[in-house]
Amino acid sequence: MSKLSDRINNLAESQTLAMAKKSRELQAQGKDIISLSIGEPDFDTPQFIKDAAKKAIDENFTRYTPVPGYLDLRKAISLKFKRDNNLNYNFDQIVVSTGAKQSIANVILSMINPGEEVIVPIPYWVSYIETIKLAEGIPVTIPTSIESNFKISPEQLKKAITPKTKMIVFSTPCNPSGSVYNKAELKALADVIVQYPDLYVISDEIYEYINFAGKHESIAQFDFIYDRVITVNGVSKGYAMTGWRIGYIGAPKWIADACEKMQGQFTSAPASISQMAAMEAVKAEPTVSFVMRDAFKKRRDLVLALMKEIPGMKTNLPDGAFYIFPDISYYFGKSYNNYHIKNSNDLSMFILEEGNVALVSGDAFGDDNCIRFSYATAEDKLIEAVKRMKEVLAKLK
Repeated sequence: MSKLSDRINNLAESQTLAMAKKSRELQAQGKDIISLSIGEPDFDTPQFIKDAAKKAIDENFTRYTPVPGYLDLRKAISLKFKRDNNLNYNFDQIVVSTGAKQSIANVILSMINPGEEVIVPIPYWVSYIETIKLAEGIPVTIPTSIESNFKISPEQLKKAITPKTKMIVFSTPCNPSGSVYNKAELKALADVIVQYPDLYVISDEIYEYINFAGKHESIAQFDFIYDRVITVNGVSKGYAMTGWRIGYIGAPKWIADACEKMQGQFTSAPASISQMAAMEAVKAEPTVSFVMRDAFKKRRDLVLALMKEIPGMKTNLPDGAFYIFPDISYYFGKSYNNYHIKNSNDLSMFILEEGNVALVSGDAFGDDNCIRFSYATAEDKLIEAVKRMKEVLAKLK
């Protein structure tokens, strides 16, 4: 008899975190690893945000806070939603959590019953599927490709909906593809969703400020489905605050209340100091993130240009986030010494062990033909990483 629960035995480890862990182990052994496996800006948190945290410590913001977060923080997030997204979420429709990951888990665990289906476009962020399974829901995936810029069509969505469908979960800008849905594309999806009164949407917008295509668009902007959208965001990516662990939702009040109840039994509120820092972040104009956004765009263009020199590496033009999701199926069936490449995991391990570059295999995101390449690091490291990839891939015959 297993001493662990079926729940944990059936839960897959996060492959992005697993690859980051393996990279650290190899670095500890003295290997010169360039890690492009984890989604983390290499910028420091802006000084004005750090100053707000120091001030909060000095003013003794060190006690328990309300489960959904400080009222002043939720009011600031409400103003941010109105300012940046033209969305009206009152403070009591907002729940602040320990990262957007917990925000998403709160919603799924609060809403999904065993046997209910949740639609997830491929490629997807690694934790969507496992969280749905944790809730005993059934993930229903919709495939995409480079040719469709990794976006689903309204026709695909409609075809995937069944009487058991409860929810769709997607991200824009997307992790791992960098794809960004424009207003017309979101409207076309909303026109399908509105036909199914029991269908809800989790819109993961954590990469909102890292958008090279223009204005970010939220699917909750369409009044006719506003009451069925849960908008997820946070401060990790746009403000380089990954370690502060602050995410949040804007949702219909009954869903926000359910998430507060769920969170109250798991973690209560996030750290008080992190909340005070996040309040200064969301109060700031989005222009504070432009330096980081512009640097990421420059890096994207650099990496795409370099990748063109690698045979068989197919890429799209990602309009946001800080990832490239190239199709590497050209290398399947090739070999070098004891390496035989059958899938994306084989290739990513080959690149790690022979080329000292850590990437994440596409099967973690639902597409085994691809690998995820994060360009959230310095340009000289990116140039060296692609050089190593080109050299090591040339060994495969």
